[in-house]
Amino acid sequence: MMVTDACGVLGVGYEGREVAEFVADLADRGVTRLVDVRLTPISRKRGFSKTALRQALAEVGIAYDHRRELGNPKENRPGFAGSESELRHAKAAFADLLTRDDASRTLDEIRDCLRYERVALLCFEADQRRCHRDVVLTEILRRFRLGASTL
Repeated sequence: MMVTDACGVLGVGYEGREVAEFVADLADRGVTRLVDVRLTPISRKRGFSKTALRQALAEVGIAYDHRRELGNPKENRPGFAGSESELRHAKAAFADLLTRDDASRTLDEIRDCLRYERVALLCFEADQRRCHRDVVLTEILRRFRLGASTL
């Protein structure tokens, strides 16, 4: 599932998708870089593990980056599938992790890419609201708007 993008960044989940269709959709949307925000870039779904996905993307001219520092720790994942209260708690806990130096630097790098690239943030979950990439996307957009307002 792809979520409508703003300022050159969008969130994508591959749940229920085939790799060829997924990659074609990215190319059709003009994506030039896919940032994999899974903690561990492996998948039981054929074609979505790091090496295979990188190859499929390269065939259509899309760069691949795995950014482990933007991954959601296992112990925080259940909250994303829980009640609304659990979801809010999990999102807040993950947002705190984004303040770490390595995560913050990566967020700034992605924000800077938006000046000249169309970027997709990847994780498994089809429902972005129930995925940590929603928190990552929100923070990138916040940083982009702050940067734009200071120009």
